[in-house]
Amino acid sequence: MKRKNIIYALTLSVMAVTGCKRDSFLDLNPDDAFSDPTFFKNESDLKLYCNGFYSTLPVMDNNSDNNSDNMVPRSKDPFLSGQYIVPIVKDDDSGEWSWKNERSVNYFLARYQRAQTGDEVKNKYAAEARFFRALYFWQKVKRYGDVPWFSTDLNENSPELNLPRTPHKQVMDSVLADLNFAVANLPVPGSAEKGRLHKYAAAALKARICLWEGTYRKYHNLGDDQPMIREAANAAQLVITGGGYDLYSTGHPTTDYYNLFIQEELQGNKEAIMPKRFIKDVFMHNLTRQLGEGNTGFSKSFVRSFLCTDGLPASLSPSYKGDDSIQAEITNRDPRFGQLIATPGFVFQVDASGNKDIITLPRIGTSVTSTGYQRVKGRSSSLEQWNANQSTLDLFIFRYAEVLLVYAEAKAELNECDQSVIDQTISRLRARVGMPAMQIAALRKDPESDFPGLPVLLDEIRRERRIELAAEGFRFDDLLRWNAGKLIEDPESILGMKLRPEVKAQYPNQGQVKDIVLDANGYIRVYPDINNRIWNEKMYLYPIPTQELTLNPRLLPQNKGW
Repeated sequence: MKRKNIIYALTLSVMAVTGCKRDSFLDLNPDDAFSDPTFFKNESDLKLYCNGFYSTLPVMDNNSDNNSDNMVPRSKDPFLSGQYIVPIVKDDDSGEWSWKNERSVNYFLARYQRAQTGDEVKNKYAAEARFFRALYFWQKVKRYGDVPWFSTDLNENSPELNLPRTPHKQVMDSVLADLNFAVANLPVPGSAEKGRLHKYAAAALKARICLWEGTYRKYHNLGDDQPMIREAANAAQLVITGGGYDLYSTGHPTTDYYNLFIQEELQGNKEAIMPKRFIKDVFMHNLTRQLGEGNTGFSKSFVRSFLCTDGLPASLSPSYKGDDSIQAEITNRDPRFGQLIATPGFVFQVDASGNKDIITLPRIGTSVTSTGYQRVKGRSSSLEQWNANQSTLDLFIFRYAEVLLVYAEAKAELNECDQSVIDQTISRLRARVGMPAMQIAALRKDPESDFPGLPVLLDEIRRERRIELAAEGFRFDDLLRWNAGKLIEDPESILGMKLRPEVKAQYPNQGQVKDIVLDANGYIRVYPDINNRIWNEKMYLYPIPTQELTLNPRLLPQNKGW
């Protein structure tokens, strides 16, 4: 039972809720707790310091994919709607040019050797720190492109305080070195303490980062893309062949995918490379309640991407029934449709007496969905999970399905993706939900593809990634690395379901739907004042806060277009 892990949970709750607050890039006063010269004296000190990094591990939340073509929040995303302005000052809370985490890692790496313990132990915690440094600098590169790389501790006389920006690729080569050290020096899961980083978690992060970097280099014409893509493939293969992981399945293809994301215990789940665990009355979250009042929804663009059950795109399949109603739209479609999106018959909530609130019509005109395509991935119908800040559903930090997708895409980018690779990856994901296996020889190019110039195999791998990882926060990063920001301009990326008059008439409360704005074809317009968003080339990077450019002119020039 979870209560057997109470000590671990208390440690985790301290990490995630209070953390170890770090100083900014220019504020060089270290935390008093760690500035004592007697600190870093033993393994306990190393562990305590590294605990502070764990709360920064990324997990799925209510806003995941809101900044993409997958979902449409009721309030416009400022960046994607052209309302974002260059910040004047950095903001540590929002991540605007904040370097507190990077500086904190380097502070540790300059001192951990003091500990009176063996090299294997010291290297393990150095590997944890370098794992996080790789994560932090990758996040900076994604946001700003060229950024200063510094790997030493800073003081008031450090020349690094006025460093120029290091070229993108050079920073990422250093990130790769940190990842390689982490993979080599972290223990395997059986030897690692529960809840701490291990070899295969590091390999999963390496696979994610190297695929992003390699494909970013390729599609932005930066060169040297193949070595990074090779690193991604090798890291994914290490997890596949050595980690002992598998896809979660109970043999119920119409529910297994949905149930994967509403589990109270992911420890021991073979798909969980690394979960974030929650325990009642100790460490809880609010995701289920947020998803029930999310004011967002999947886009028409996303919904069109579901294959039909014959394995063909809707544009090619004779079994496609159209979208005049959500009942028609889900008919003969990939079963993940009904496990990602609330459709008629979905149990929205069960009260304390066991009474079920069952979806009969899409709940448009309410706070649960902006588009009619209500997200239910990660949302339990349990009233207990609905209570504010009382959810104990575990969340994924790294899951095996992502690694399979990385491997398939990387091998395709290397021109090494044959049927055996697909059988090991894409077809296994499809088998879980009862979809037919992908057969490379039988693939047909979707005439409505988002990537008309892309080889059909890569196109279909990207489709699978979009569906399988939906609402987990990957889509915007994918658009960046594929140089595909223009997909944000697709009008369907901000449209919802079709609301025909005969469907509208079925709503008992006509006030709920009377103010819904539709386009000329009857689709819900979430933003009545615009027909589509505009993507500018400058949006592949964010601007540096202007005050930072004043403080350090060597950071100039500002990112192009800003």
